[in-house]
Amino acid sequence: MSGAERLPAGSENGGTTTNSKGLDMAIVMSMHWAEATPEQYDTVRDAVQWEEVPGAGGQMHVAWFDARGLHVTDVWESPEAFETFFAERLAPAVQKAGITGTPDTSFHPLHRRYIAPGVSGAA
Repeated sequence: MSGAERLPAGSENGGTTTNSKGLDMAIVMSMHWAEATPEQYDTVRDAVQWEEVPGAGGQMHVAWFDARGLHVTDVWESPEAFETFFAERLAPAVQKAGITGTPDTSFHPLHRRYIAPGVSGAA
């Protein structure tokens, strides 16, 4: 199985997180994928169409590139929601785009989210 077919490294440390009142909390997913290029990211985005048809449980997505590759920060309702999206929609497009390697992925409980007034949608 290639890296494109596996769930991201670190995804096994997930689980639903609850706050002090026992309510489910969202999680922050951080990913670094050294082998991904901007062109490949755009190819995958166009194929998966997550901006038009969001992944179930996905709440926010931010991506950028630097000399070390692709960086992504997402907010999801749970690690399982991201893992389902990755397995069912993202992995096939990643493989088709030719992205190699395995991303370094981690999940962390969301402490606070702020979105400035008037900010919405894709950019």
